[in-house]
Amino acid sequence: MTEMGGAEALDPGGGWQPAPEQGWVAPHLAAEFPGLGIAWITVDGRPGKSPEDVRQRLRDLSDRFYGAHAIHLRERPIPWAYRVFFRQIGLDPDRTRTPVEQLALDRLHDGGFRSTGLPADALTIATVETGVALRVFDGEQVGRLCIRDSAPGESLPGQERGELAQGTLVIADERGPVGLLFGEATDWSGIEQVSRRLTIVAVQVNGVPQIAVDEALWMAAATIEAA
Repeated sequence: MTEMGGAEALDPGGGWQPAPEQGWVAPHLAAEFPGLGIAWITVDGRPGKSPEDVRQRLRDLSDRFYGAHAIHLRERPIPWAYRVFFRQIGLDPDRTRTPVEQLALDRLHDGGFRSTGLPADALTIATVETGVALRVFDGEQVGRLCIRDSAPGESLPGQERGELAQGTLVIADERGPVGLLFGEATDWSGIEQVSRRLTIVAVQVNGVPQIAVDEALWMAAATIEAA
């Protein structure tokens, strides 16, 4: 069952869905990067093998997404918005790929969108369909989320690489950082195999409309809940 955010909205498919929860952005980051935001939905679900209908959706998506789509992907408004933001924060999007562009390259390399199980497959489907950058965390381990700079001495949970460089952009809850702003969509060190709740997170940047964020979250959540 999807966790209610206090309001409901009509999704693009015509059904009523819970409005995603909205997190806060550190004031100086909000001023420097207008349009930066974070939203999430928490659903019942756990990591595991994807059912056949999800694997078929990946195959169908692979058939619709081929070389020409990948080449022209960055010209679309939402992928372009993430490329612009990457450059603003000092990342070269031609070296550190935006989430949807990385999936496109993986599809060309592998000959299709490969199933790696849930929740990863649900995020792949939603990201390719909408272009929105998604992450997922253990819904039983994270609280209310925000985007901020890392403080001195902070590190990511389950990481042995030590402290984060001060000022690293992170997704955090009340206890501290839970992940980098952009990183692995499904960080298994942060999702326990026994977890029964998954928090799907969308990172919004300037140029990405709210309806696209909502659609991506609903699509990923529905895929997980239907499994």
